[in-house]
Amino acid sequence: MSLTPSHLIEHLYCPRFTYFEYVLRVPQYEQKDYKVMRGRHLHDQKLEQNKDYLRRRLGVREKYLDQYLTNEVLRGRVDEILRLADGTLAPLDYKFAEWKDAVYQTYQTQLYCYAWLIEENYGERVTRGYLVYTRSQNKVVEVPIGPANVEDVKRVADAVLEVIEGNVFPKATRYKSRCVTCTYRKMCIR
Repeated sequence: MSLTPSHLIEHLYCPRFTYFEYVLRVPQYEQKDYKVMRGRHLHDQKLEQNKDYLRRRLGVREKYLDQYLTNEVLRGRVDEILRLADGTLAPLDYKFAEWKDAVYQTYQTQLYCYAWLIEENYGERVTRGYLVYTRSQNKVVEVPIGPANVEDVKRVADAVLEVIEGNVFPKATRYKSRCVTCTYRKMCIR
């Protein structure tokens, strides 16, 4: 099975999410969520608008738009892959969100997944990624990425596959406040 960054993010939120959606195949109906749909539209719009724009302040020399990458475990579509002045590559992802003085773990995980894909597909190490917060005048935030971050997402991917392929009912999240808004709260054993 090929995983996406969303699989890993959902699993980190609560491992039972993986079980309900990918083992029992109970859909979560995210297509109806306004922010999800608006974010998808925004991605398409930004990619079209920024085709020729290079972020010189970041030292961008070249960029690759809308890159679909895969490896043996993971697949994902990176909004932009930047080739920087120091020769390294970096993922850039647009977020339909406001900057609130902190990078959410979900956004970090997504960048770490993209780093793994870039490293395997381009054969080059990734040391940082970028997030563009479109609801804060396109504020760009740099996120450091190290080998330990990529190893962490590899371990999460293994845990996701263990649940799905092994038909394993995992422990619930220890953060019970997450259960309040969970799609699966009515069928989950607490």
